[in-house]
Amino acid sequence: MFQMIKDFLSSLLLREMLKGMALTMKYMFSPGITIMYPMEKTPMSPRFRGLHALRRYANGEERCIACKLCEAVCPAMAITIESEQRADGSRRTTRYDIDLTKCIFCGFCEESCPVDSIVETHIHEYHGEKRGDLYFTKEMLLAVGDRYETDIAANRQADAAYR
Repeated sequence: MFQMIKDFLSSLLLREMLKGMALTMKYMFSPGITIMYPMEKTPMSPRFRGLHALRRYANGEERCIACKLCEAVCPAMAITIESEQRADGSRRTTRYDIDLTKCIFCGFCEESCPVDSIVETHIHEYHGEKRGDLYFTKEMLLAVGDRYETDIAANRQADAAYR
């Protein structure tokens, strides 16, 4: 009986609303924690997984040996690989596509690659205005790898102790 009277008086006096208003007033005059994004950036985890890239060896040859492990392990089936055998007997890709609208950025492709060909970079500032813009071909992935190779190598070196 006492609980019912207490609940009635609590709702009559709008106790919950007053508690909410008090909390609002408490934080209204405290300093803000908003970050002005383009100028200020938050720290990024060393294991962040962003835009994909295909890497090359120092002599300029692409690393991918067309083993198709990344395609097999991808849970979202976002990777498509076609390959052919070259005159010297080695296998190389003729097509390596990643559909980033399907990709869940799990990192399995990166972990399964025996030659560190496919990597997920720390680049998170990319966008697509239509679906086709986020469909990366082999040439586009190699261009990303060529452009950011020094950053990729440094990040791989820093993370090597944990792999």
